[in-house]
This record gives sequence, structure tokens and C-alpha cells, in this order.
Amino acid sequence: MNPSPADSPAFSSPPLLPGIRNPSDVKALTAAQLPQLAAEIREEIISVTAQNGGHVGPNLGVVELTLALHRVFDSPNDPFVFDVAHQGYIHKLLTGRGGEFFRKLRQTGGASGFLARSESPHDAFGAGHAGTALSAALGMATARDLRGTAEHVVAVCGDAAFTCGVTLEALNNVVSSTRRLIVILNDNEWSIAKNVGAISRYLNRLSTNPTYNRIHHDLEKFFTSLPRGAEMNRLYMKWKRETKDFFVESSLFEKFGLRYLGPIDGHNLDELIKNLEFAKQVESPVIVHVLTKKGQGLNAAIAHPERFHGLGAFDRLTGESKKSAPGTPLNYQDVFGQALVTMARADPRIVGITGAMPSGTGLASLAKECPRQFFDVGIAEEHAVTFAAGLATRGIRPVVAIYSTFLQRGYDQIIHDVALQNLPVVFCMDRAGLSPNDGPTHHGLFDLAYLRCIPNVTVMQPKDEDELVDMLHTGLSLEGPAFIRYPRGAGRGVRIKERPASLPIGHAELLREGSNVMIWALGNQVHEAMELADRLTREEGLSVGVVNARFAKPLDRTLLLSHAACIPLLVTMEDHVLSGGFGSAVLEVLQEAECTTAVERIGWPDRFIDHGSNVAVLREANGLSPEAVFERVRARWRNRNSASVEASAV
Repeated sequence: MNPSPADSPAFSSPPLLPGIRNPSDVKALTAAQLPQLAAEIREEIISVTAQNGGHVGPNLGVVELTLALHRVFDSPNDPFVFDVAHQGYIHKLLTGRGGEFFRKLRQTGGASGFLARSESPHDAFGAGHAGTALSAALGMATARDLRGTAEHVVAVCGDAAFTCGVTLEALNNVVSSTRRLIVILNDNEWSIAKNVGAISRYLNRLSTNPTYNRIHHDLEKFFTSLPRGAEMNRLYMKWKRETKDFFVESSLFEKFGLRYLGPIDGHNLDELIKNLEFAKQVESPVIVHVLTKKGQGLNAAIAHPERFHGLGAFDRLTGESKKSAPGTPLNYQDVFGQALVTMARADPRIVGITGAMPSGTGLASLAKECPRQFFDVGIAEEHAVTFAAGLATRGIRPVVAIYSTFLQRGYDQIIHDVALQNLPVVFCMDRAGLSPNDGPTHHGLFDLAYLRCIPNVTVMQPKDEDELVDMLHTGLSLEGPAFIRYPRGAGRGVRIKERPASLPIGHAELLREGSNVMIWALGNQVHEAMELADRLTREEGLSVGVVNARFAKPLDRTLLLSHAACIPLLVTMEDHVLSGGFGSAVLEVLQEAECTTAVERIGWPDRFIDHGSNVAVLREANGLSPEAVFERVRARWRNRNSASVEASAV
């Protein structure tokens, strides 16, 4: 693919971006300089994300919009609330986070890929999950009103955010909570995948109807020109809402009480600035509908908007992702996706459900091969869960594929709509564990804790790809809810057998016998446990066994208690926070049986884990490197042994 002129810009004037240290520097530029700054920003984003990966398309699409916001408003006094913050890179570059800090984007010691209050006072609200901007901005606007101050509050929402229930809930409360709020609707027709549903179709109708805003503008101009024009215009707006669009149709947003402006070309700085300046003067909540092109400035991103929503390092000339090393195993998500296609072909009752992430979850293959058995509900995890529950009541076998961190949003529905009714829904939770570059909003470190306490559920984690397929097969055979968690990235390269096996529920797999130490490991920690056992045997002369737990709920109580009865030290290993996790489950079983066997738990500490260059870097920073784990277990064994000797001497 040949690069467009925008892919390889040539600047005739001295560069402007290095001189931008805060928003006042943007205001100091002439209008004629802004296109050059926009081109330099695009070049910087493409250069950095080609090296580090990141959210390329969303950011390239909002360069002019972000410049216009900083020309018109006064951050941080006027807070900007970016929904998800997939589009926050430009904001970072304009608020003192450029240079080397930005060039280490999503890497250890560099800028976060999202907005974070801890990173800058210009980040008014942290974000990582979609749909929160309008609620947060409404809270800020209401706080301003209560304090009696005069700042503007601006929510920047992608069109996909309006498929989120929380956004619609906030929209319903705007006029009852504040008299002034500016909402930017950034309409590029995409979330991660192509937007779906009635809201998407409605916005498309608005954006393709050039007469809509002109008619309203002309009528408002007419009424304003009359004697007592402002009052006449208010009466017209009230009449238009109450007469159910008898004369001129209102926008959906006006029915909620927001003044509608648009649609506006999101790449025309003059139009953006003019409309934002007008929005500042409106004494009522206003929504500014801006049309942008996702990936603007990079041909590859425009041609492949879903892939360029967020990706790893890529070749900026061809747009191709950097090749994995030959022989790299398939990612877990792809193993899951292929297995589900095979099972769905064999059983038409099986359907797959995703929340706007067919590619990220591996369900794109199901959408292609079995389209009638595939459902993308948009960014609406709560709906996805209850939708699956409804399907299950009528004999369908739904498989809901949602990242661990995003499934948190459907927790009430998991409990009340699925588990309470003991419905056979299978949840496949990708990104269980770390999503290192994305940081704390995307790490899947809490699911065991929030699932273990729910009655009726089965919670599994495979040690490899073959066991993942077995667990999917097993989950689909159950008459109640099943959860399968697995990590981001490549599997272990294990061959997948031709026919999956049904796993006995609550039965662990003993991989290696031992008499001194027994390691109970869950999922991707099984391989680490085997290596730890080898080293303890080699360097300490210990007899160390390893168990592949398979099930976090129900635990294999029989095997666990048999080990506790005769083995001096048990070690648990999990890719999850220690609080309420797999190790906690082991301790609960031992306490209930009144066992006093020593237990060393290995897992993530009780804090939010930052972003970093890779999993290994973050594990080392949190005391979970192979060396640190070895030292902890060795020290625990020696201390326990010393205590036993002292007790015997007494």
C-alpha cells in the first residue's frame, strides 16, 4: 500500500509541536499555523504508535477537534472529559506530555495510553471503559452550579458511547441536573468494529440530511428577529418539542432537552472553532455533532478502521503489523474462536455474543462462518449478559465473549439474571491477567474474586490451548453458568486434539508428585509452577509436586485435603489479585477442615497495577519475577523447617 501525502508530510516552516508545552501555546499560534501543527501531531502519533502500538485510528480522527477545543476553552479550568480516552493522545501532546515522555507511550516510564488524573491536572477524569464521559461531565457541571463558579464543562463522546446504557441514563438526567453543559458527539461510525443498532442508524440519518440544521437555523433566526426575539425563540423551541415535531422534526437530543448543533465537518478548524465559540454562549445544555474520519491522515488506518482502532507495532508505509516470529503459537482468542465455529456448526443452538469486539474476542470467525449464530450488541455489556440469559431460557446455548475487565460492567446481570436462575450461559473472559500496555483499566485481575462468591457458577482456567477447547466443550454441556478465563496473547503451542474431552467438574490434574512442597497452580501459572518445582528440586533438593487446579470453583477439596494432611508446605500460584482469589479459596477449604498446613500464596498485590512495556517488567516490579517467587518459596520452606526444629527441641 502506497502512503498518501498525509502519510509522509513535508514541513516548509520550522516545526511547531516542540514549542507546545501547554494550551496557551496553542492559543498563541495564528489560525494559519494550525494546519501545520495538525500535520505535525499526526506525524508524531503515527511515528510513536508504529513503534509502540496503540489506538491509532481514533486519535488521528480527532486532531482538529482537539486543537479547536484547546483554542476555545481553557483547560484545566474548563475540564474536558474524554469518553474511554481512546482519543486522548492529542490532548496529551498539547498539555505538556510530548517529547520523550510521549515517545514512551504505553511503555514503562512513559505516558499512559489512556487519561489518568494522576498523570496531569489536564486529565479531569480517568477513563478506560466506554460510556462514562457524559455522567462524569454532568457531575462536574452540577458541582460547578452548586459552588457558584462559571467554568465550562465539555464531554467528548464517541458515537459508539451512545449505545451504552450509562450514557443514555446520563442523557435522561442532563436537563434536571444543570443548565449548562457542552457535549461533543464525535461521529465516525465506528466503536472498535462498525457501530450497530438503531442509534447508529439514527445518527447516520442526521449526518446525511443537510437540510435539517439549516431549517432550524433559519427558523431560529426568524423568531430571534421579531420583537422580544429571545423570548419568541424560546417559545418556538418549547412549542416544537410539545407538538411532537408537527412542523419541523426535532433531533433525538432536543427531545432530551439539549440544544443540537450540527452536523459539522470535524476536520474543518474554522467551522469547529466557530461552533464551539457559539456553544460557549448557549445558556442551556448543548450537543455539538461533529463528523470525523477514523484514521484521518494514514491511508492504512482509513482502509482498515477496525484493525487500526488499537494494535501493536506496525509498518507505517504498508500498514502491516510487525510479524510474529515463525512458529509463534495462535493467540488464545483465536483458538477459542476457531473452536466455537466448529462447535456451532455441529450444534445450531450455540450462538456467540460480543459487545462491539468481534475481532478482539475471536468471534469474527463465527460472524463470517455462521452469521445467524453471531450477535454484536454494541458497547452494552449489561445487555449482552441479560440477552444471553433470555436466549438460554428458550433452549439456546449462548457463549458470551467479553474481556475480563469489561465483564465487571455486567456484574448485577450475572448474579440476578444468569446465576440466580441457574441458566446455561458460557462466559469466555479474554485478557484475564495483565493487558500490560493498557494499564489498570484493562488488567483482568479481579474476576475470580467477583465470581467465586456467586452460587451456581463454575469457574475454570486452562493451562494451555488444548485445555481451553476442553473447557469450552465442558461449559456447553453444563446446565448452569460457566466462566472460562484465559490470558491475552499467544498460547503455548500445544497441539489441540481432534475431539475435545469433557472435564469432570471440580477435579484437578496432578502433574507431578512431591512430598515436601506441593504447588497448586491455576491456568497460565502451571508452566511457571513446573519451572519453579524444577529449580527447587535442583537447588534445594526438595521433592516438589505440581497440581493443575483447572477449577477455581468448585475446588478439588478431596485432593487438596489429602495433600494438606501429609505435605508440609502448599504453594498457590495465580494470575489474579491475592485478595479473594484462588489462594484465598484454598485457605477457606483448609480453614473449614481445621487444617493448619503452611500456605504460601503467589499472586498480584492489593493495588492497581500500572501500565508497562510487557508482562515480565510488571511482574518484576511487583515482586513476581521467577527469581522473586523462588526466593519467597525457598525462604518460606526454610523458615518453616527452622520453626519445626525449634519446636522439636522444646
